[in-house]
Amino acid sequence: MFTKAAVLTALTAATFAVAAPAQAETAATTALPGANMEAVLKAAQIDPRRADDTQTPGAHDSVLLVEQALQAKGLLDSQYVDGYFGTTTISAYSQYQKSLGYTGIDASGLPGKTSLEKLGEGRYTVTNAVSAGSQVTYHGKTLNTRTKAMLVAAEGKVGFQVTLTQGSYNPGGVDASAGTHDGGGAMDISVSGMSSTTRTNLLKALRNVGFAAWYRTPAQGFDYHIHAMAVSDPDLSSGAQHQTGDYYLGMNGLAGRGADDGPQVPKVTWEEYQRG
Repeated sequence: MFTKAAVLTALTAATFAVAAPAQAETAATTALPGANMEAVLKAAQIDPRRADDTQTPGAHDSVLLVEQALQAKGLLDSQYVDGYFGTTTISAYSQYQKSLGYTGIDASGLPGKTSLEKLGEGRYTVTNAVSAGSQVTYHGKTLNTRTKAMLVAAEGKVGFQVTLTQGSYNPGGVDASAGTHDGGGAMDISVSGMSSTTRTNLLKALRNVGFAAWYRTPAQGFDYHIHAMAVSDPDLSSGAQHQTGDYYLGMNGLAGRGADDGPQVPKVTWEEYQRG
């Protein structure tokens, strides 16, 4: 005959026997470090454009995880596993993307969520994921949902809607654009009829929500317009990546890499802007 205490003891043991595997699985999952995609993306845009090996603030640990995973696949030499997402790491990541079957801008070396997750299987989890979203039509031009949301927010700040002269995913595009519109996050805005004040306010609004934005002029080789690139858009073309990196480094996004001639505001990504 079983006593009440014996029954309770048996039930408790059975409970732990069932729970133990689940607990062990949970512990194994949570033990993996997190690679912050926002930080990795920012470093992948800025670091290759630096004149030295200064690392992007807040990105070291996450970039290191990605580089260690690339090294484990034989794509990156140990001397470059340092938390600096420079041109060598860009090339290694591009090779990894190509190994997954990616081509074109999808193999530019700028990490996307899917490739980051595949690379990190068993090594790290991806946190702070960034998505470009699907392609949509806005003001008659093709953008992605992330870029559209950013533009809508900027329009709300200035109180009017803009006219787009060029959007994203436009391979070839305008000759003077040098491929920056081949991928996502890119747009050109007409300034016809805008006063200098209105134009400056629009540039500020665009920058405040996460665009690298400049006023282009004939003296620079362009028709008058505003050129804007969504910082950290995972679909940026290589040329666009260079421009957003240069923006963070205080440059004008042109081939000559002159000083930034736009209004000075705190530099943020769309995700940082949303968090306030």
